[in-house]
Amino acid sequence: MRSKPQAAAPAAPTVIVIDDDEAVREALEDLLDSVGLTVRSFPSVRQYAELCPAVDVGCMVLDVRLPGRSGLDFQAELARSGDSLPVIFISGHADVPMCARAMKAGAFEFLTKPVHHQELLDAIHAAIARHRERRDRERGLVTQRTRFGTLTPREREITLMVVSGLRNKQIADDLGLSEATVKLHRGQAMRKMAARSVVELVRIVDGLVPQAVPQSDRRA
Repeated sequence: MRSKPQAAAPAAPTVIVIDDDEAVREALEDLLDSVGLTVRSFPSVRQYAELCPAVDVGCMVLDVRLPGRSGLDFQAELARSGDSLPVIFISGHADVPMCARAMKAGAFEFLTKPVHHQELLDAIHAAIARHRERRDRERGLVTQRTRFGTLTPREREITLMVVSGLRNKQIADDLGLSEATVKLHRGQAMRKMAARSVVELVRIVDGLVPQAVPQSDRRA
């Protein structure tokens, strides 16, 4: 008997720590290591940027006040670049405007020093879970775009008409085809898109807009 293919193991999460206080970095490294998390720590944004370690799934623990670029400025830069790594701010000099600026810019959490270990770990695990979900969605979209790209021009045309709500007979009349031919192309498209129903096909194709399905191609 053939063995069933094993599901890919989820990527091991990595926590990036940027804090100019060596004692804080060492304490966070020990804490995160004790719960089995991989941690990479840096004393400044510049040193992090020089190495720029690849992180598939994880989060960033970022001090607000740093030498050179501040944590808040770096967060804004990450947001502009489209980096989706969740940011947890820690600061010993926090005030309401600073916290508000960070959260408005998309920070996942803002904690004040001295940070309670369990509070930080809870925030880190929640941030990692959100990042993993986002990565899974991104990978799903890549897969769906690839599948959409395998459709023939006729299959794509009929798929867009199906998604727009037209019935097989209407599509056949519009394209000058037999209803059986339309059903055949629709079935082939659904198989290639791994859609088990028309409802699922609609959901998949709607998720690709505007990357794969320009609005101008959709019928009212």
